[in-house]
This record gives sequence, C-alpha cells and structure tokens, in this order.
Amino acid sequence: MADIKTRFLVISDTHADEFSHPQQLPPVDVAIHCGDLTEESKIGEFRTTLDMLRSINAPLKLVIAGNHDFTMDVPLFKPKVAESNRLGVEIEPAMLKKEYGDYGEARRLFEEAVCDGIVLLGEGVHVFDLQNGARLTVYASPFTPSIIGVDGGGAFQFKRDDGHDFTMIGNINVAITHSPPRGVLDMADSTQRGGCDSLFAAVAAARPRMHCFGHIHEGWSAKLATWRPESQTPPSQFTTIDNGQSVIIETLSALHPKKFDTPEMAFEKI
Repeated sequence: MADIKTRFLVISDTHADEFSHPQQLPPVDVAIHCGDLTEESKIGEFRTTLDMLRSINAPLKLVIAGNHDFTMDVPLFKPKVAESNRLGVEIEPAMLKKEYGDYGEARRLFEEAVCDGIVLLGEGVHVFDLQNGARLTVYASPFTPSIIGVDGGGAFQFKRDDGHDFTMIGNINVAITHSPPRGVLDMADSTQRGGCDSLFAAVAAARPRMHCFGHIHEGWSAKLATWRPESQTPPSQFTTIDNGQSVIIETLSALHPKKFDTPEMAFEKI
C-alpha cells in the first residue's frame, strides 16, 4: 500500500439515510462505513443502506456495524426479545419478522451483497488485494464503550470500566472502528468524551496509517496526527500525540453554509 496511491471514501452513522447527490461522489478504490448503518435496526433500513452502498463507485466497500444495529448482535437481540415477553410486552412473531427479519437475516443480506463488492467485517484483522495492485491490511471492530454512568444496552457495547481487547496484531494499514479513541475527535455536546481508553492504547501501539471511526456525531472531523517518537506509559492524547505538530484538516462547522459563501459553495455543503 505504501508504494501505490489508494483513494478512500469514509462515511459513518448514516442511520439508513441516502446520499442527496450520489452522482457527485468521486470514484475511489475503497469505501469504508464505520457503523450505525440503521436507526432502529429494521430490515428495511439495512436494505436502504445496502442500496446506498451500491451507489458508491468503488470496487471494494468495507462495512462494520454500530451500536444502533442491534439485530446484528444476535446474542444481545434474542435475550431482549425474551425479556420483553417476560415483562408482558408480547411481541408477535409475524410483526417481529416483518420489521426486523429473522435472526441473522440482516447479516445474510450483506453476505448476498459480496458480489457488489460490499464486505461486512467482523472484529479482527482482514487482508485485501485491491484492484489497483495494493495489499490492504485492516483491523475492524464494531465495539463501543457504554455511555458514562450507563451499563451498555446498545449493540456491541461493553461496560466502560471493563474495557475491551482491541489488540491489533501485525502491520495494520487502516483501523476501522465504530468507537473513537479516547481524546481524539470524541467530544460530545454534553462536553463529555465518548472515546475509549483501551482503543487509544491499541491504536497508539499499532500506529496504523489511518484510523476511521464514527459514533460521536458532533465530533465529525479529520485530523492528521503526529506521534511522538518516544513511548509513553500510559498512552494518552497528551503524552503520545504531538498536538503541536498535528493538524485538523476538516471540521463539522466547515460543512455548514457560511455568510460569505458563494451560491455554488453553499450548495456543495448541503
């Protein structure tokens, strides 16, 4: 990958929305979706998202789930249905199947979409030989820590105090996670940081060329981070990243139309 120019398109948290102007998207070598494919994990929402992914001009589209995509987390979904029934909230099997599909059906939709270049990634390391001749090594994980003060509840979530093993073995080119690392583009409107310490430590150890993530909508941005050469323990955004040499490339505020934008510039930001 180091010797071959590879073009990426990175999106996240589309929640079953579609592109307003898909024809304006440039062709790329790899498209990446960092999770929250749906809003309510309904089977129709997965189909909408798959159609959106098919509209992207890329031979390879790498996808992970997010905390909203709970029907993909079958070990979580089955007990939730059983618990609702125990609490007297009877869920008709026919309604359940119509809205959410059979257990595992959402995953089967993605298995069928492999012929369209769409690959749903499980947690771990994956290697792809790209059409442009590059070999891409990816680490993927849909897991996120629970909200501060809340013990999980969403798909692929763990109790924040328990942490999670995000160990990235080998030479990772791109990390794709739903969670941000702690302290990096993870500030929520509540002014709390929603990122994960365990993930930051893993990324700091592996130092992939690119780390793509989502989850914290208001943290949308792109940052060119510079690592400090010396090892720091414990790793953190202050001790391991040289923030003085790092650059914010883009922020969410820059995507909103501004007073002095030309009509053409304002249209491009819609």
